[in-house]
Amino acid sequence: MSSPRALVITCSNRAAAGVYEDRGGPILSAGLTELGFAVDGPQVVPDGEPVFEALTAGVAAGYDVILTTGGTGLTPGDHTPEVTRRVIEREVPGIADAIRRHSQDKVPTSMLSRGLAGVAGQTLIVNLPGSPGGCKDGIAVLSPILRHAVDQIGGGDH
Repeated sequence: MSSPRALVITCSNRAAAGVYEDRGGPILSAGLTELGFAVDGPQVVPDGEPVFEALTAGVAAGYDVILTTGGTGLTPGDHTPEVTRRVIEREVPGIADAIRRHSQDKVPTSMLSRGLAGVAGQTLIVNLPGSPGGCKDGIAVLSPILRHAVDQIGGGDH
């Protein structure tokens, strides 16, 4: 059986413009690789419509998992959850809640993250914060459940 496929998308106007280096995307790629996924990315795109285009292309390409980093906060340029909501067919709120809860004691502002998780076609999409710490915490939360979620989406038994 082949490895499940994952795509990492960094949603950042500034990283896409070369203002600073993407530090979160490589953390997610490494974490997914450690979990046995065949990983593409990180693709670095500006927030907004380019995220929609990258998500819909990833779903069409048949990725099992797409993790995004960035664009989940309260700044006027943060639109990743709204764009993700246009792509997913079924939300999985427990994942996003667990990610926020995991970080809350050490980073109280994690409760401001508006990230979503959900399923589009056969693809699980999860929005993670843009910070390297948020990406590490996100992988920590996802690691025990990600392969099972992929199996369930593919029709596996409980």
